[in-house]
Amino acid sequence: MSKAQDPFYIVKEEIQDSIDKLQSSFHQWERVPGGTGEQVHLTKELLANCESIAWKVDELAKAISVAARDPSWYGINEVELENRRRWTSNARLQVADVKRTIGAGKENDNSASVICRELMRLPNSQQPDISDHYSAKNNDDFVASESDRQMLLLKQQDEELDELSTSVKRIGGVGLTIHEELLAQEKILDELGTEMDSTKNRLDFVQKKMGMVMKKAGAKGQIMIIIFLLVLFIILFILVFFT
Repeated sequence: MSKAQDPFYIVKEEIQDSIDKLQSSFHQWERVPGGTGEQVHLTKELLANCESIAWKVDELAKAISVAARDPSWYGINEVELENRRRWTSNARLQVADVKRTIGAGKENDNSASVICRELMRLPNSQQPDISDHYSAKNNDDFVASESDRQMLLLKQQDEELDELSTSVKRIGGVGLTIHEELLAQEKILDELGTEMDSTKNRLDFVQKKMGMVMKKAGAKGQIMIIIFLLVLFIILFILVFFT
């Protein structure tokens, strides 16, 4: 089976595309200032994508485990199986690294939030003097910008969910195709077993008949039959190889 037809490489390509998008979003997350609304939404989106990709990789690993039970049936060898296992392990590590970094960033943001809340509890004389740099118009613009950004993030999440749904359907279709193929092969094996049983019964019948004929013919008759068969073999040999 070629790589273009192998279900593993089809699903692998989809997962790799998702990982590439995850890495791109992660780099964007790193550039966004901490504690902003954009970072919060990016964090939620990245964690959801990590869970989605991890689930896909786990399902692909299960398929590899099934193929490992009988590699020759699926037309693969041990080297190919090891390459596939190595790829799934690397994919897990990439997703885990992103998830770990985001988790550490969230903890830092939570610590900063706690400090800010503690400062808010201090008397007014102890709080730092903070000037208001934004007018009412700027606040309205900021709210509008945040609203647009949230709508964009929701749209991106909807697109990711649509892609996930398509991938799940495709994986289900591949699994159904494999199931139908196994059923067809099982039917062929059953028919072959039936044919072998029938042939064995016919051979047993012929052997019994030959035994009865040889027994009735006696020693002299057996010699005559052997001579006749030998002559017949010589004639057939001459007809086949010298005519």
